[in-house]
Amino acid sequence: MDQDKIREGVKLLLEGIGEDITREGLLDTPDRIARMYEEVCGGYEQDPAEVLSKVFSVDNSEMVMEKDITFYSMCEHHMMPFFGKAHIAYIPKDKVVGISKLARTVEIYARRLQIQERMTGQIADAIMDCLEPSGVMVVLEAEHLCMTMRGVKKPGSKTLTVATRGVFEENESLKRQFYDMLKA
Repeated sequence: MDQDKIREGVKLLLEGIGEDITREGLLDTPDRIARMYEEVCGGYEQDPAEVLSKVFSVDNSEMVMEKDITFYSMCEHHMMPFFGKAHIAYIPKDKVVGISKLARTVEIYARRLQIQERMTGQIADAIMDCLEPSGVMVVLEAEHLCMTMRGVKKPGSKTLTVATRGVFEENESLKRQFYDMLKA
């Protein structure tokens, strides 16, 4: 990540909105924002396959679910935050991953400029590719500040996206089980 370009861009933005970049409260703002972007957009430097490579052998093929994984991301259209919860379930075939690795996978994709629809599919695809389960289902529910703070200004509205892969695509019973577990 090029910190100098970010700092220069922030200075131009501040000047563009009519601010005095030499004002005391803004002197360190370009540097603070550059550090912030390094953190909130750090997912480009990470590979989900690395995170999902730590697996454990299992004898069963019962559904594994991790729900209410909090995430924060940035909309690529307005560069404003969207945030919410991710819910992931998969049906293992001989191996499971440490449950924290599912949350780390969500973080990797959330820490990129994103659209929620793509992010949902990326998480599902990474789990399918790396764990080779019978199937995976991912649901993201998020509030988008580009819709609640500006534009139509509808605070509290949530966007839900779903990605199904493998047996979840055609098995309505598994989908129902997923949603029942989500409510529990």
